[in-house]
Amino acid sequence: MMIDNIKIFLTPFLVMIIVQAIKSVIDARKGEFNWNLMLNYGGMPSGHTALIVSTATVIGLAEGFGSSVFLLAVIIALLTMRDAVGFRAQLSEHAKIINKLIKELPDDKEYSYPYSLERLGHTPLQVLVGAIVGILLTLIIYYLI
Repeated sequence: MMIDNIKIFLTPFLVMIIVQAIKSVIDARKGEFNWNLMLNYGGMPSGHTALIVSTATVIGLAEGFGSSVFLLAVIIALLTMRDAVGFRAQLSEHAKIINKLIKELPDDKEYSYPYSLERLGHTPLQVLVGAIVGILLTLIIYYLI
């Protein structure tokens, strides 16, 4: 039983680490790799989606896909994914506009405002790929451990 609990706990975090590594490789191939972005938001695939979908999947595997705990995990996953393509994507657009406006200020004023992170949200494709990768990696890790 202890092994199962460890497996349930560790699997989503292993998925998150692997997805962040995949995201870093993709960024590096596009010439956009930055150590500071390793744990930040945005990018392909969605690490948050992979983590929450992995959590829901591992709960389904352990507790049953008809359990109330699995239903709760699915609802939280859907809210997380909706937030990534909705609210956080909108924040990304606002940050781009704010940064552009700050750059247009005179030099003595420009440097008194902090730079806003522009990579906060996700596209629907990034979230979809995060969900698919999250499920697949969860199944592989869950049955290998």
